[in-house]
Amino acid sequence: MLRRFTVAFSLLLVCSTGQARIDFASAHVMVVDDASGEALLSKDGASAAPIASLTKLMTAMVLLDAQQDPDESLRIEAADTDRFRRSRGGIPVGSVVPRGALLDLSLLASDNRATSALVRHYPGGLAAFAAAMQRKIHSLGLYSTLIEEPTGLSPNNVSSAQDMVKVLRAATRYPAISQITSQRSHTVLVNGRHRTVRNTNRLVGAPGWHVLLSKTGFTNDAGRCLAMRAEAGGRTVIVVLLGAARPSQRTRDAITIHRRLVGATPAPVVRSAGARLRLAAQRTHVVVPASPP
Repeated sequence: MLRRFTVAFSLLLVCSTGQARIDFASAHVMVVDDASGEALLSKDGASAAPIASLTKLMTAMVLLDAQQDPDESLRIEAADTDRFRRSRGGIPVGSVVPRGALLDLSLLASDNRATSALVRHYPGGLAAFAAAMQRKIHSLGLYSTLIEEPTGLSPNNVSSAQDMVKVLRAATRYPAISQITSQRSHTVLVNGRHRTVRNTNRLVGAPGWHVLLSKTGFTNDAGRCLAMRAEAGGRTVIVVLLGAARPSQRTRDAITIHRRLVGATPAPVVRSAGARLRLAAQRTHVVVPASPP
């Protein structure tokens, strides 16, 4: 009994000195105040980990820097198919799509073939794109970031949650990226026909959320990843989640962050109540600063 009382009293002392304990299922977490740069919540933010399709934010910035004609039509070739996982999803080979619509598909639907086609048509080709990517990594000070290919399918594409905060901040300087990724859905022209694509981030447009820029990612190596800039609790924050085992865990972490910042739980966006509540058994506790004023 005395031991239990001592433990409970110790926890009260932790809370009273401005600390609290929060569960995160994601392996790496950063929540940063966009205006001040203050880290509000974190968990192993400095370690590099696979980032999957979060890579496409960097790819989009390099592509937009080239200022190519968004109305030029490009063809999806066999070279644009997935050589890592041999997946069959994406725009059919032979499709003809305007460059601007390919960027929509890359960022909104995370279409790997669209991304590959854009990079193939980069001025100077793949080698020039790779060199431009390295310059972008260096210019942003991404010391824990390595990008081997532009889609994120390679497990060698790695970054830290801290570096991804820098990536999101840089991406906000590209209005097209914010415009595309803050939509729930968008209609694009593929082979002369209109096609509606939906945002892979279900938090976009969900009650209680105002997402300004976002990107999700998934591979078996990376787990479920999310990078977004959003308004919550009267402030603009940058949220990075890397390495959740399941979509429900990633969503649960985002809800936990929202509750921490706002003091209320937003409406659920996962269909199954059971999926919302199931958490990984290996989840660990992390110590974070107390609620911001």
